[in-house]
Amino acid sequence: MRSPRPTIFFLTLLAAVCFLPHLANAQDSKDKVKNPQKKYNVLFIVSDDLTSTALSCYGNKVCKTPNIDALAERGVRYTRAYCQGTYCGPSRASFLSGYYPHATGVLGYKNPRPQIGDRATWPQHFKNNGYYSARVSKLFHMGVPGGIQVGGDGRDHDGGNGADDAASWTERFNSPGPEWMAKGDGETLEGNPDGKKPVVGGNTFVVVEADGDDLVHSDGKTAAKAAELLAQHKDKPFWLGVGFVRPHVPFVSPRKYYEPFLPYSSMVLPEKFPGDWDDIPKAGINYKTSKNMKMDIRRQKKALGGYYASVAFMDAQVGKVLKALKENGLEDNTIVIFTSDHGYHLGEHDFWAKVSLREESASVPLIISVPGKKPAVCNSLVELLDLYPTISSLCGIAAPEHVQGKDISLTLDMPNHEVREAAFSVAPSRKGFLLREDRWVYIQYKEDASAGIELFDMENDPKQYTNLASLPEHADRVESFKAKLAAKLKDVRNNDL
Repeated sequence: MRSPRPTIFFLTLLAAVCFLPHLANAQDSKDKVKNPQKKYNVLFIVSDDLTSTALSCYGNKVCKTPNIDALAERGVRYTRAYCQGTYCGPSRASFLSGYYPHATGVLGYKNPRPQIGDRATWPQHFKNNGYYSARVSKLFHMGVPGGIQVGGDGRDHDGGNGADDAASWTERFNSPGPEWMAKGDGETLEGNPDGKKPVVGGNTFVVVEADGDDLVHSDGKTAAKAAELLAQHKDKPFWLGVGFVRPHVPFVSPRKYYEPFLPYSSMVLPEKFPGDWDDIPKAGINYKTSKNMKMDIRRQKKALGGYYASVAFMDAQVGKVLKALKENGLEDNTIVIFTSDHGYHLGEHDFWAKVSLREESASVPLIISVPGKKPAVCNSLVELLDLYPTISSLCGIAAPEHVQGKDISLTLDMPNHEVREAAFSVAPSRKGFLLREDRWVYIQYKEDASAGIELFDMENDPKQYTNLASLPEHADRVESFKAKLAAKLKDVRNNDL
């Protein structure tokens, strides 16, 4: 009679193989119960009117931004991120609501709430899922400088909430400052060729080398309040939005931030070419130019130095917030995002400021730092609209179905992953539309293209000096882009609003 031992041994081994995974899973479940994974906190830092070309981590050799650089060194830096609106109102309403501007019709400076109804904004979505949600200073649109200016009476006001959305926040805080009325040495650069105009407010190029320290100014107060909130709420999940208003005009910063850029005559302006505008449709010439601002070379160089000083000041405030994050033991469980609402021209093509759909205005700096993820550089085309679904996914919160962006979290582990074939942005005041592909940039003014078209080959003309739209050899490409844009707009508007 054969011994039953081999059979018994085989059956025992088979049972063990089948049972051990269940045992391991059970043990894993017990461990998760004993040590539940913490929810990631979210620290969202947004600078106002910031071009990536002003940051040293994006290659600037003159303007040093060590604190933003340090964040980039531990996060993923995106080289081709684009806003969905090239000025504050539509851009902020878009990335905070989860909709493209033409989906909600928010093409100016209003809040998207009337259009989105009871659908949750990005911070509200986190608030609805148990997070403390707060903003400090400008997240939705807020007038700068008028909306935050302290006033001539010397008293400290709380500023206005602007086009803010109260439903998005557990708490909200404003950061008033003196703006163009700050004590110091000021000059109005725009529309002041004879030098007789006093320092003025509004959306005007003004430089003020200010007396006093950081806390005199809005961004200094914003950093201090953000640090205070990090200490107060470190023991429960939070979504904290920190909005710095610099380098938005007026270029006002404490004196020490101007020192690296003095004398202003040392500033080097972008190259200028005669006839640069000859092949640009009228709608493509930006609303602020060296010509219509009446800024001579001296004033242009001072504007550049003033802008860089404002960036340096803002970077120092970012450093204070990141320091508070570390001191409160929050680095290991907080996702940090740094970006801007849109880019900014600093004399390229003799253009200044925002609104334009050219690269300097439509592209934005974007850094995402997630605990445990390796630092990297991602060259994929991405949009600010992608932040809402991406950060929701990383925090284990399903994004609402209405959100129109894409989850780009795969790029955090695979930086070579390509998210999309084209980025889409708009300049509503110009009735302009941008499709930015890997090689080609297509800009169309008006939906029927009746106000002009621009086409640039970014491989051979990365600074966009030659508009190819009218050349016969590109006629088929132009027609293809027209069809792509029409399809994109149809898709954007095909929502449940």
